[in-house]
Parts: sequence; C-alpha cells; structure tokens
Amino acid sequence: MTSKLIASVVVAAAVLAALGGCLMPPQSAALQDSTKFSVGNTDKFVPLDATSQAWVACTGLQERKLADGRLEIVADLKNRVRGNVVVQVQCLFEDEQGVETNELVPWRIIYLPEDSTEAVRFVAPNIYATKYSIRVRAVR
Repeated sequence: MTSKLIASVVVAAAVLAALGGCLMPPQSAALQDSTKFSVGNTDKFVPLDATSQAWVACTGLQERKLADGRLEIVADLKNRVRGNVVVQVQCLFEDEQGVETNELVPWRIIYLPEDSTEAVRFVAPNIYATKYSIRVRAVR
C-alpha cells in the first residue's frame, strides 16, 4: 500500500505541475533586435547618447550609387521601447580618406510609434562622399 500511495502522490504532483503551467499567464517574449535580414552593415549606426541607444536600433542599412554618382543611404530605424519615441537623425558623409564633406546634412526629427520601423533616406551632397555614419540622438 505504501508504494501505491507514493505512486499516486507522484502522479498527482506531475498532473498538478503540468496544469500549473497552463494556468500561468504567458510570459511576454523579450524584444530582440536582429540584423539577420539587414541588407547593409549596421555597424555604421552610431547612437550619440544613452537614451537614443536604448530607444532606437538600426535593423538595416542599404546603400547605392545614384545616376549622378552620389551615394544614397536608406536606414531602417526601429523603436525598441514601449511607447512613442522622438529622435534626431543625421547622416555624416566622408570622403575616401575619412574626411567629412564640407556640406553637412541637417538633423531630421523622426517620430517612431510603438512597435514600428521607419525607413529614413539620405543622399550625399556630392560625388566625393563614399563613407558614412548614421547618427541618432534624443531630441534636445
């Protein structure tokens, strides 16, 4: 009888454990940023402050040469937090030696609603710009 009692207790415990998992509310999956499907190299994305680093991720960079020889960049910026995010974005273009071009691209204000990704397009001011970095900062 003792072995029957022990077996029934073990079976009851296993059933309760299985049902307990069903009664628990589902755990929300942590948001993960993936660059698996990035078209370009996302290491050219530079958050300039801790706030923008926490709020925004770059999930893809695409670059191409326009017919006139200028470089066009499209950056996919993703909201990483719950709630709306407002940041400033700028593309800093450089020549082959890493020297900034004389013409600065102005900062743009980008609104990112919750769970959204926004494509931001930049065009180099001249044909000498061959390198770039996408800079993002919290709105001042």
